[in-house]
Amino acid sequence: MSNRERIIQLLDVIPDYKIGYVLAYVQGVAADEEADDRFCQRMVENYKNAPEEDKEEIPFEDCLKEWGLG
Repeated sequence: MSNRERIIQLLDVIPDYKIGYVLAYVQGVAADEEADDRFCQRMVENYKNAPEEDKEEIPFEDCLKEWGLG
């Protein structure tokens, strides 16, 4: 059995609540590194150019709770 076939087989036993993690990982692996770098650079530039009132600081623990991870 190929690695691709094994991954597809394992998807059937992964609970739905974990599928998002798998999807995020696979998308990251499949992403074009250069495109990812450009996206991240745009995000940094957008943040730097945003008005101060839009730069809200949120504690990490609050983010985890909001995302259902804490």
